[in-house]
Amino acid sequence: MAATNKRRWAAMAGGVTILALALAGCGGGSPNDGGTKTITWLVGNTENSVASADKVAEEFMAANPGIKVEIETRPGGAEGDNIIKTRLSTGDMADVFNYNTGSLLQQIGPAQNLLPITSESYLGGVSDSFKPVVTAGSDIYGVPFGTGMAGGVLYNKKIYEKLGLSVPKTWDEFMDNSRKIKDAGIAPIIQSYQTTWTSQLFVLGDFANVMAAQPTFAADYTANKVKYATDPAAVKGFEHLEEAGKAGLFNEDFASTTFEQAQAKLIDGEGAQYPILTFALANMKLTYPDKLNELGLFPLPGDDASKNKLTVWMPDASYIPKSTKNVEEAKKLQAFIASKAGCDAQTSAVGAQGPYLVKECVLPEDVADAVKDMLPYFEDESKNSPALEFLSPVKGPALEQITVEVGSGIRSGKDGAALYDEDVKKQAKQLNLPGWN
Repeated sequence: MAATNKRRWAAMAGGVTILALALAGCGGGSPNDGGTKTITWLVGNTENSVASADKVAEEFMAANPGIKVEIETRPGGAEGDNIIKTRLSTGDMADVFNYNTGSLLQQIGPAQNLLPITSESYLGGVSDSFKPVVTAGSDIYGVPFGTGMAGGVLYNKKIYEKLGLSVPKTWDEFMDNSRKIKDAGIAPIIQSYQTTWTSQLFVLGDFANVMAAQPTFAADYTANKVKYATDPAAVKGFEHLEEAGKAGLFNEDFASTTFEQAQAKLIDGEGAQYPILTFALANMKLTYPDKLNELGLFPLPGDDASKNKLTVWMPDASYIPKSTKNVEEAKKLQAFIASKAGCDAQTSAVGAQGPYLVKECVLPEDVADAVKDMLPYFEDESKNSPALEFLSPVKGPALEQITVEVGSGIRSGKDGAALYDEDVKKQAKQLNLPGWN
């Protein structure tokens, strides 16, 4: 009998919205009608995340008619983190849920709360470079959902071409380009401090330059042997943010500009360069599909052109909580997510904003130009470094507030770095890391 798609919206306690995407079998829509097993999948509430999950669920259910997937959504940021932690602690987590990889995974107690999948055959298709960021102790817990991404500078290629600019490979070249752009009456560097997390990219996106100068920085930082304020390579991200702000290179309304407005400024040519995570490309593909290829990408430059590397981020992962009563069905969904079919479903929904971390997945030929700019850095490991959060569990919660202050001229880069060094202490002690007590 022909299957039909159903959507329903309902409200959960605490105001969280659930988007239920159900493929009903014949005869009606009760949860287990006709022998169908229903499982739930919790994902982020961004347009990109929901669209991707919708399509994966649709394709998965078509291939597994005995399983129905209901998609729940949660907000991002600290509110979303608290929902994840609360639902895990109360045993009320969805059968599958998407969450961060790297240091933030360690904060939700994977050994206590998550189902290890170390021996599952479908892990064989997951890229080896991804596995460490979903590992705790000797066990692996998640599979990649989405593509890898980068923290770099998206730039308007038309502006660069009009002004005769070349892609900068050093900080000095970046500043020279920015001054020329300002002289042309265009905002050189877009900042969007109304969406506070976006203020962090001058620091977070600079980490590949830190590792190029100090290859042991991540390990030494975790062991409390180095500090941002006193390490000559690490402090530069804060100092560069201060320098660019003091030079008047930001859009005049940087304090009130949102993430979405910043994207519009870049696309429309009101601004030329936007240091940001490249998942912004997914949002722009949905909003400005005809203009996406007017953007390019380059790494946030450091001091040495010969060590011009890209800071890269791993995608979120899909995990299974120990509380699930549907282990077999949850693992089937997890396996589908980590397959070519799962990748293809995501690509058809929102395109690809970077490389997939599943071995058999390939990118379409019409991938955005900014993604093409990213690929050489992913393909050659000597040209990239994972962001610090994938190499160390130490990350303080106040960084975005500190970088807003530095970029706004309220605090110096050196003082901001010192304040961040204080910010990370509490978390490091909570994690009982050696060298912090």
